[in-house]
Amino acid sequence: MASWSSDTPCSCDCFVSVPPASAIPAVIFAKNSDRPRDEVQEVVFVPAGTHAPGSRLQCTYIEVEQVSRTHAVILSRPSWLWGAEMGANEHGVCIGNEAVWTKEPVGEGEALLGMDLLRLALERSSSALEALRVITDLLARYGQGGSCREDPTPFCYHNTFLLADRTEAWVLETAGRLWAAQRIQEGARNISNQLSVGTDISAEHADLRTHALAQGWWDGQSTFDFAQVFSLTQQPVRMEAAKARFRAGQQLLQQQQGGITAEVMMGILRNKESGICMDSGGFRTTASMVSILPRDPTQPCVHFLTATPDPSRSVFKPFIFGAGAAQAPQVLSPTFGARDPVQTQPRFQTQVDRRHTLYLRHQVALGLIESEQDRGQQLRQKQRDLEQEGLEAARRLLAGEQVPPPQELGGLFQAFVERESQVYA
Repeated sequence: MASWSSDTPCSCDCFVSVPPASAIPAVIFAKNSDRPRDEVQEVVFVPAGTHAPGSRLQCTYIEVEQVSRTHAVILSRPSWLWGAEMGANEHGVCIGNEAVWTKEPVGEGEALLGMDLLRLALERSSSALEALRVITDLLARYGQGGSCREDPTPFCYHNTFLLADRTEAWVLETAGRLWAAQRIQEGARNISNQLSVGTDISAEHADLRTHALAQGWWDGQSTFDFAQVFSLTQQPVRMEAAKARFRAGQQLLQQQQGGITAEVMMGILRNKESGICMDSGGFRTTASMVSILPRDPTQPCVHFLTATPDPSRSVFKPFIFGAGAAQAPQVLSPTFGARDPVQTQPRFQTQVDRRHTLYLRHQVALGLIESEQDRGQQLRQKQRDLEQEGLEAARRLLAGEQVPPPQELGGLFQAFVERESQVYA
């Protein structure tokens, strides 16, 4: 059965701050996506849509039924698949997912990837709770499965999710089609490639406890602790490393309780000492995202995305849903149609170049940063200045000091992508 091995990438970190942990009246969401080193993530904008009754939707491996209306979404996704590692929708819902292995065996068949479930939930929900219900309903109907990397050797896992909206957050953790969830109404929370929902269960699969009892994992008398009952007895090495990252993430959040901002979250995502900013062997942090979700529904949500690897040497660029929102072509990977290795059978027997324009220019800039001290320092300063400009624009907007027309707001991300491309030209 394909699952994990000692050298496969299996690390990500998600964070959320709910007032009063936040410095402002807003929920703040953040994620580092840690993936195979050479995998490219693109940032994709998908507008809202309407769909004919009976329509079918092709996800990464399987088809599902389409709904009549889908919401506009911004996605950071590995460019070979349909779903996403993280993203947000026009209603201020944000979701990040992570790999997890439990006592429940990982299926070998192709089904919905956790990344597919994430995108489907964003397209179909207007709150974090509704997104949770979308995921669990699809999980019950279709299950989860299929290889999660672009490689002939299958790499399969189950998923945990951090879901947030303007008012609250949910941690949803799965084991096959089973699941448990914890509601977060205040404070800060993080997840890191392990089960973390213990006895504080806010919602769960109807058969969760009876299944655990039947398997002999729970005695039916003691307090039911989901993480304890379903976690593997013998953890792989990288799962032990995830525990260290989880504790480090908790500490970093705790140190900033009451003062957590988007900049604080960016700093946490850039923390290399803890391993949260990953760069080890065959995998690294390939993309990052931070979102500000104001409690005031009249204020726009602001989502910062890198579209490039290593947040410590990338620029978080602001995206706001608005009338002028459109796809930024510089962060869209090339497509290969029927020749794509994910479309042909057997899958992933060949490789294609999925690097988008910004990725290519960013890689050249990283080379200069590493090899030419003076030029590298100049580039890093330009990156920092551009990011600060975006953060200041968000601050003024949320403070009501400067409210550009909707057309200008919608084009903000594309404008920053173009400017970053010029920095590297």
